[in-house]
Amino acid sequence: MADEELRLLDDVVRSLPPVPLNDLLSRRLCPQCILRIFGKYGPIYTHYSQISTILSEVVGHQPNSDDPLLKGSTNEDGICSVCYGILQFIYVDEKQALVNKGCAFDVAASICELARDEGHQVDCFSLEVSIPPIILENDDTVRLYMKEKYSSEDWFQEMLQSEAISVKDALKLSITNPLETLLGVKSGSSAFRVRLTYTSSERPMKIDNGKEINQASKKRKTGFGNTIGGNRSDITETDTHLKQCLDSLQEKRSINSLERKISACCLAVVFSRTPIYIAGRYLKYSRNVSQSRWIIDDERMGEASVEEIVGNGILPICRGDNYKFHAAGREDIDVRMLGSGRPFLLEIQNPRTLPSESSMKEMELKINSLEGKLLKVKNLKVVDDQCWTLMREGEAEKQKQYAALVWISRPLVDIDLLTISSLRDLKVLQSTPVRVLHRRSPLEREKMIHWMNVEKISGSSQYFLLNLCTQAGTYIKEFVHGDLGRTHPSLGSILGCRAEILQLDVTDVKMDCFLTE
Repeated sequence: MADEELRLLDDVVRSLPPVPLNDLLSRRLCPQCILRIFGKYGPIYTHYSQISTILSEVVGHQPNSDDPLLKGSTNEDGICSVCYGILQFIYVDEKQALVNKGCAFDVAASICELARDEGHQVDCFSLEVSIPPIILENDDTVRLYMKEKYSSEDWFQEMLQSEAISVKDALKLSITNPLETLLGVKSGSSAFRVRLTYTSSERPMKIDNGKEINQASKKRKTGFGNTIGGNRSDITETDTHLKQCLDSLQEKRSINSLERKISACCLAVVFSRTPIYIAGRYLKYSRNVSQSRWIIDDERMGEASVEEIVGNGILPICRGDNYKFHAAGREDIDVRMLGSGRPFLLEIQNPRTLPSESSMKEMELKINSLEGKLLKVKNLKVVDDQCWTLMREGEAEKQKQYAALVWISRPLVDIDLLTISSLRDLKVLQSTPVRVLHRRSPLEREKMIHWMNVEKISGSSQYFLLNLCTQAGTYIKEFVHGDLGRTHPSLGSILGCRAEILQLDVTDVKMDCFLTE
């Protein structure tokens, strides 16, 4: 600890009035809780052992090795009656063992070690703290006690000008700088979050109407100037209600009740990162691969899915917990996706590694080298979460091109070619197809066939290749055969004969958004 910091800490502690200081110490409040109740702010909360020593000198008390104020004590009787050890850096770990880290730096070191063990890549971090409601109740009890006993003192009026600091904020002040030093990064608004969750077996006391006592001050701002009254003579409505609640508890919860034996809080440390999105395009070469995982009665439909091939190829490299696959539209399992490919987003949940440009290439190579060559991906890149919105918004405007092998019930003649190719921006009304009625609402949709043309197949008069461009969401198979009249007009009705699709490929998906090539 630097000499300048030590002098600052000494000045802060010695500025506290000795009588209430001794009073709070006798109520078994830890040094950090005393400082924050007096509204003292700054990095002083990191230096627990120095605060304890100076406090002991100010009140004329010589500490010994068993003194709970001293660093290193693991006696549960020495745990703070307000913060339950949180600001003393004492807690119960996941193995139910009592741990005393003694100083903020040691707490930060254990957090960093855990982050390294879990393999998190940290470029910045935000610190989140959750404390049990009983701590808030303890704060209310002490502050009301201070007001009732010392409100006539001059120093108390000065203290009203300072905002008391919560346990949560005091803990952040203690360990943020050590975390920044050990992790080698700055804290702030970040996608990577370090969350410390403290829990206690003790619950806030109940008042007559069954609500928790700290609900009385739920909407107030923490601090003497707000919690305990804003001026010398008035008690706010919140304070009046709070006092009534406290009075109704009688012996159940009073300042004296803070002197009972206290157990330390349990601490759980969880790291999380907001999802990252990897965008790209996929090409599907198999007519036996569904877009998403397809299981019916515990039986897989198709030999694989685009979702699983892409997700399982990318997830291990990002080292995430899970993934979600989002595509710009979909094709049936027996329809190939060719041409420029279909745009997709892969949402990686809680990734531990942020992919680099080189790792993007590694992902592409890994997926494209899979045995069977069922699928290919290209143009993989990390994008922000706004791209999900852009892709959804672009679905209504996008156009798709298809190539279909079509059979008709009579020979194809030249006039058919002219009829088909002359149609532009043909409006089609489609009721929900019979084949998907079991899983989709019965609706009627208006779709647009932008253009069509026909390529003859040598040696065949009833088979031909139909190329067409349509609005997104058009049911192509139903447009060709009419779906028992549920699609009108259809290619069959236009030609005046039966028509069926034998094979269908998507050849292009155009989107006027970030995924347009």
